[in-house]
Amino acid sequence: MVLKKRKAYVDQNDCVACGCCIKVCPLSAIQIVKGITARVDFSKCVGCGKCAKECPASVITIQEVEA
Repeated sequence: MVLKKRKAYVDQNDCVACGCCIKVCPLSAIQIVKGITARVDFSKCVGCGKCAKECPASVITIQEVEA
């Protein structure tokens, strides 16, 4: 059996760095890089999906990755 973990992924090409995702992330796993795009720290992200729901541009997705 392969364990799966969920992680948030940001579409770097379409992110406008509005910061909405940062405000709702309970683990502070998201940062705005150089005022250009959001980046997820996968070591902190638990894939809860709060950022994806909050993103006004819908550029954050929750994907399963092998643990």
